[in-house]
Amino acid sequence: MNEAIEAADGGAGFADLTPDAVLGFVEASLGRPCTNVCRPLTSYINRVYEVGMADGTFVIAKFYRPGRWSRDALQDELDFVDELAAEELPVVPPVRGADGRLLHEGGGMCFAVLPKRGGRALDEPAPHDWMHIGRLLARMHAVGSRRMPRDRIRIGPDASMATHLRYILDSGAMSDAVRRRYETAVRSIADGIRPLFEGVETGRIHGDCHRCNILHRPGEPFHLIDFDDMAVGPAVQDLWMLLPGRVRDCPVEVESLLEGYETFHPFDRATLRLVEPLRAMRFLHYTAWCARQMADGGFVRLAPDWGTPTFWAQEIAELEKQRQEILDDLAARD
Repeated sequence: MNEAIEAADGGAGFADLTPDAVLGFVEASLGRPCTNVCRPLTSYINRVYEVGMADGTFVIAKFYRPGRWSRDALQDELDFVDELAAEELPVVPPVRGADGRLLHEGGGMCFAVLPKRGGRALDEPAPHDWMHIGRLLARMHAVGSRRMPRDRIRIGPDASMATHLRYILDSGAMSDAVRRRYETAVRSIADGIRPLFEGVETGRIHGDCHRCNILHRPGEPFHLIDFDDMAVGPAVQDLWMLLPGRVRDCPVEVESLLEGYETFHPFDRATLRLVEPLRAMRFLHYTAWCARQMADGGFVRLAPDWGTPTFWAQEIAELEKQRQEILDDLAARD
């Protein structure tokens, strides 16, 4: 079982992550001196810092939350990005340490060091952008298909969906009555979509490919960033969250995206039927993510209404609505 989806530890270890400690860990791992610049950056789960190096460059030190991922899972993420960089895909590859490793350790924590890259998140893609994005995703999936990771979650009704449901139900965030209603709604969706995933080809994918994870740098190709949620799943998972609406509502964008994609890698167009099931699974993914942040502490300040009876009533209603959307979409395709 991938330890990435087990309970968090409340940030144990982070309390000792002072600026001096961060600078010391980075210097020790890279074998190069730092300046005294250590700026914390925003991150819900990990601890991320911009660190100045003595040669005038800057790097990003990303300390992974202890207990959230297994060591193999972290290595999977860094290896994948490193492979993509070796194939000249526009990604931000991890920096090898003085010992040649991509995954470093310090103070009982695992961390990675990456070069600093400026840019902004992709806004609304222009019409000609869709083909470029499709080609980029196809090249990524071509590399991802070469081998499987050691310890990454698999996207599917009996894998990621079941795991997220178990975590949500065990989190203690709802009453018994609500728990039964929520579980019934989720299992009804899972039972209905299970046959759709049978025999579908899967491979290493980004897993969280939305526009905020595509970096736009003027004069350069789009860069893929943030592979924290790298998973094993169908290729369509990395396409649907980029679309401006449901598949039926944006045929021009879908066709352009797939035209670009199929330039470099085959795409099974029948898997477009998985988009609405994957959207339902995304609901669970986000709810489980929120539950973990709540368990870590501090998230309540950002979402004070999370976990209230009203919140769960809305969640159940959205799941039931999405179940009907799945049925309607499948009926339209028949």
